[in-house]
Amino acid sequence: MRLLFVEDDPRIAEPTIGALREAGYAVTWAATGTDGLEQAMLGDYPLMILDVMLPGMNGFEIARELRDSGVESSILFLTARGEVEDRVEGLDLGGDAYMVKPFAMPELLANLRALTRRERGQSAPQVMFCEGRGRIDTVARTVVWDGQEVAVTGREYALLEALALTPERWFTREELLDRVWGPAFDGESRIVDVYVRYLRRKLAPEAVTSERGRGYRVER
Repeated sequence: MRLLFVEDDPRIAEPTIGALREAGYAVTWAATGTDGLEQAMLGDYPLMILDVMLPGMNGFEIARELRDSGVESSILFLTARGEVEDRVEGLDLGGDAYMVKPFAMPELLANLRALTRRERGQSAPQVMFCEGRGRIDTVARTVVWDGQEVAVTGREYALLEALALTPERWFTREELLDRVWGPAFDGESRIVDVYVRYLRRKLAPEAVTSERGRGYRVER
């Protein structure tokens, strides 16, 4: 799932981004409020983490602009300001959750899972593919193949989810890079092929279909 993270302190941003990506999120980072608003308006981000104290414009101002523009993405405020008045203001501006620094990464991830669950309106959405041989739980972020749960990494899960949420659709490497690794990724596009091989080894060769010139997909 794509996620926008707006945070000006690299000492906080860099380890948090690493943990988020390990958990399977495709993270785009903006270091100023102005850049964050621009990214939010241009990109399709179901989840956003906004610091409140930012150069350019603060997180509350970003949220106000987004809500006034009709953007309905889930917003989690992350800030050192923990007074009741600040939390109330953030939620009144359209925020969905509010965490105070310093924070524990497991709690941040739990909040993101809760926001995802709320957005999809289900307590445990199950997505089936490959005629029922495969199943993913998009809240627990687990994978089952032929009735057995399979251990996958966060990146492997994110790639499989991107394919399984739209079965039968062909995805190019570039599309999968954007959805899973994020638009800021500047590595080799063949990394997609590598992770597809990982999934095939853990599930089955037929779990992910490929075709030259078309890309990758999973069967319904």
